[in-house]
Amino acid sequence: MRLDGSLVAMPVKVLAKSDSELRVRFIGESHTSLQILRERLNTDKGVDYANYFPGHPDLDEPEFFIRTNKGVDPADLLKKLIGDITGDFTKMKI
Repeated sequence: MRLDGSLVAMPVKVLAKSDSELRVRFIGESHTSLQILRERLNTDKGVDYANYFPGHPDLDEPEFFIRTNKGVDPADLLKKLIGDITGDFTKMKI
């Protein structure tokens, strides 16, 4: 999010997707944003496991892995939690 309140696009490349697992690459994202996302995912009841792997700092974009419990779509859950985090930041008053 920019200081003027406008949102910034977060490019994502889907590497693998199944009913309960999702592996994505967040292009240009830092550890800060991925740590927040990992923490939120791992506290959600629908998530079995979530983590990211930074790879080589000069060569690789961070890769994120999510495994959800039965009946929970990982892509839908990821979108929802990103929306929740965005909402938290837009409510912030400075």
